[in-house]
Amino acid sequence: MGGSVLARLVIVSNRVATPKERAAKAGGLAVALREALNKRGGLWFGWSGETEVDPPAAPKLTKSGRVSYALLTLDPEEQRAHYAGYANGTLWPLCHYRLGALSFRRSDWEAYRRVNAAFAAALMPLLKADDIVWVHDYHFIPLGTELRALGFEGRIGYFHHIPWPTPEVFYSLPSHAALVRDLSHYDLVGLQTEHDVRALLTYVSAEAKGWIGPGGVVGMQGRRFRVVAYPIGIDVDTFARDATAAELSEDTRRLHASLAGRTLAIGVDRLDYSKGLPNKFSAFENLLERYPEHRSEVTMMQIAPVSRGEVAEYRALRRELEESAGAINGRYAEFDWVPLRYLNKPFPRPTLAAIYRAARLGLVTPLRDGMNLVAKEYVAAQDPKDPGVLVLSRFAGAADELSGALIVNPYDVEGMAEAFDLALRMPREERIARWTENMDKVKACTIHDWCDGFLADLAKSELVASDDEPRHVHHPAARRRSVN
Repeated sequence: MGGSVLARLVIVSNRVATPKERAAKAGGLAVALREALNKRGGLWFGWSGETEVDPPAAPKLTKSGRVSYALLTLDPEEQRAHYAGYANGTLWPLCHYRLGALSFRRSDWEAYRRVNAAFAAALMPLLKADDIVWVHDYHFIPLGTELRALGFEGRIGYFHHIPWPTPEVFYSLPSHAALVRDLSHYDLVGLQTEHDVRALLTYVSAEAKGWIGPGGVVGMQGRRFRVVAYPIGIDVDTFARDATAAELSEDTRRLHASLAGRTLAIGVDRLDYSKGLPNKFSAFENLLERYPEHRSEVTMMQIAPVSRGEVAEYRALRRELEESAGAINGRYAEFDWVPLRYLNKPFPRPTLAAIYRAARLGLVTPLRDGMNLVAKEYVAAQDPKDPGVLVLSRFAGAADELSGALIVNPYDVEGMAEAFDLALRMPREERIARWTENMDKVKACTIHDWCDGFLADLAKSELVASDDEPRHVHHPAARRRSVN
C-alpha cells in the first residue's frame, strides 16, 4: 500500500484552472490542486467552457510540466440542462435550503446523468489502473457510478464543497435515493463540516438502510465507503503576505484617500441568493437608523461579482440589491459621504487583501454556506497589532471554527445591526484577543493541510466492495472525527 502514496492523481471538476489562468486570479483551491498535481504528476479533467452541436467525444489534451489537462466540450442543450438545470436549478437551492427556488425536471435529471456518463466515457481511456481519482462537487455526484460501470477499480474520492442538507430537506428531491447510491461507489466522501456528515449519515441509516461504523465507515448498496468532514482552508501565508505588502500599494492609498478617515466595513460575496445580501443591506440600514452616531463615520463596501446572470432569480436579486443600495444612499448620504458602495465586479486577490486589511469590520453573513473562505481570508489579512472584527453567520461552515467572530443569525436584521455596532465600538484589546483566537484556527487547517489530508486518507482507503455489517454499529448522529 505504500506505493499508492505516489500514484498519479486525477482531478475532475466542472471548470479547470489551466496554466493560462493568471495566478492572481486563481483561487486558493486551484492553487492547492495544481500543487498536488505537480507533486505527483497528474491529470486535470473538466469542461472546456465551450459548447458545440455534436461535440467530439474525446477531450482536448494539453500538458504543462508534470500536469496534463483534458477539456471536454459539451452540446449546448446538454450543458444547459446539466449545469443551469439540474446542478444549479435543483441541487444548489436544495443544498442551500432554498426549496422555494428548487426546480426539478426529469429532462434535466436525465441530462445530468448523461453528461456524467459522457465525462466517464471520455476519462476512462486516460486512466491507469493505480490512479487516484478525486472528483469535485455537486456537478459530478454520479461520476463514480459511471466509472465503476466502465470497469475502473482504483480509488475514487468525492468532495462536496457546498452544504449537505438534512434528511427532511433532502427528501424533497425526487432523485435523492439515486444520488446517495451514487456516493456509495466512492471510497471516500468528504464534506465540509460535522453537521453535514451527521445529515448524510442519518439519511443513510434511516432511509437507505445502511449501517454506520467507527470513523464514518458506511455500508450500503453492496459497498463499504467512508464519510468524513474535511473543513477546507486557505493559503494562509500567501494571503497574509499579500495583505502586508498591500499596505504600501497604490490600491491601499486610493482606498484610504476615498474613505477620508472613515471606518470601512467590507463584504465580498458572489451575487447569489444563498449569501443573504438583502439581509445584510437591511442590517446596515438598521444600524444607521438606530445608531445615528455611526452616520458619516462608517462606509460599507459590498463587492458582489455577477453570478449566473442568465438565471431569472439572480437577475431579480441584482435588481433588488440595486434598489436597496439606492434607497439607503438616497436616505443617508451626505455631499461628502456615501454610506454603501455596491460593486458588481471581481477584483484580483492582492486588491482584495488590501481591502480586507483596511476594513475594521468583515461582514460574512450568508443564509447558508459550505465553508465561506472569505471569512478566513479576512482574518488572515488583518494587522495583528490593530485587527478588525469578523461578523459571521452561524450558518457558514466557518462558524464551527472561528469562535472569535461575532456570530449572528442573518435572519435577525436587528440582531445583525447590534453586532455591527458592537464591532465598531470594540476596544483594541478585545479585537486582538478575538483575532488571535481566529488566526490560530485558520493556521491550523490550511488549504494544503486539507488537500494533503484528503489524499492521504483516500490513498489508505481499503478497496472493499462488501457491506457486511461490523460487530459494533455507531448511531449516525454520533460525532465523527475529522481526519486531517
